[in-house]
Amino acid sequence: MIQIANVLDALRNIVEPKSGKDIVRLGWVRALAVDEGKIGFTLMISDPTSAFANEVQRACEEALKGAFGEQTQLDIATDSEMISLGMDLQVDGQTASSEPGDGITNIIAVASGKGGVGKSTVACNLAVALARAGYDVGLADVDIYGPSIPTMFGLEDAKPRVSEDRKIIPLEKYGVKLLSMGFLVDPEKAVIWRGPMVTSAVRQFLGDTQWGELDFLILDLPPGTGDIQLTLVQTVPLNGAVIVSTPQRVALADARRGVGMFDQVQVPVVGIIENMSYFTPPELPENKYYLFGEGGAKALAEELDIPMLGEIPLEQVIRENADAGTPVVTDANEAVGNVFTQIATELVSKVETRNAISPATRKIEIMHN
Repeated sequence: MIQIANVLDALRNIVEPKSGKDIVRLGWVRALAVDEGKIGFTLMISDPTSAFANEVQRACEEALKGAFGEQTQLDIATDSEMISLGMDLQVDGQTASSEPGDGITNIIAVASGKGGVGKSTVACNLAVALARAGYDVGLADVDIYGPSIPTMFGLEDAKPRVSEDRKIIPLEKYGVKLLSMGFLVDPEKAVIWRGPMVTSAVRQFLGDTQWGELDFLILDLPPGTGDIQLTLVQTVPLNGAVIVSTPQRVALADARRGVGMFDQVQVPVVGIIENMSYFTPPELPENKYYLFGEGGAKALAEELDIPMLGEIPLEQVIRENADAGTPVVTDANEAVGNVFTQIATELVSKVETRNAISPATRKIEIMHN
């Protein structure tokens, strides 16, 4: 029996020459369905005028028949979303600005129901792990009141530049493009803003930043379910959300509410990550101590039918590296970095599968009674 994962693996051999990326990574494969030897999907081609656009359907047919046999029945349609390329459009003789999210294949929110669960640490290490795996990655710290990225990347004194067309140019480190309110305000002063100002700042981060072409833009959200979360789903089409929790019952209760919020605004939760899962003393590497409870996030994931992306142990080196501005995933000598790498690989798989089999996400219009 043909599996969706095997179909995607076969299609990953087809590379768009201009970008050098395969069509699954680019998000071109949509509405994928497999049924008793029949494979159907739509190719969402970014530029239908290119030479590759005329060849890609035939290349898909050859790849799939080569993988599953000449008898495989194929139903491959083509469509185009050229307007969402991030190209400037001419409107009444003037150049219209691009929409937030243009040129970005996947926008992933990393969220938590409560503070103190290590969400920012997870977001930073995931972003770097994706970049080290060869993906084009951006990381936006939209926790306006408590930005963490400047410290975790060792860029406390750095300031982004502004391009000639008045776009913010993100900083870059470890292969990740970075933007944070911490780069824009005095670190000694608190950000004391009401909701409308926060909303405006988040929109500017997403719409007035020169992100370029990205495979993933990771959004490090503040904890809870407030203005920033609602602004995001109204501003950009999120491909998915990742919920970070610890095993504690109080954290899991808040994580459940976080999942519920994304369900209400029609954003798929692509996975749960359990942080601080267990503690292993260096002198007793075979021992695991479940200081905050055992298996709580896994049980929640199973109950809500959400993928469990991984469990991150409680280790001092994670905190030390974060304070030093070197995410632990950059240290090849630290085994815990491999945990983040494995979670990043699992995240890519879940997101690409979700993109292929489900309708594309759209900005959400929230109606108030």
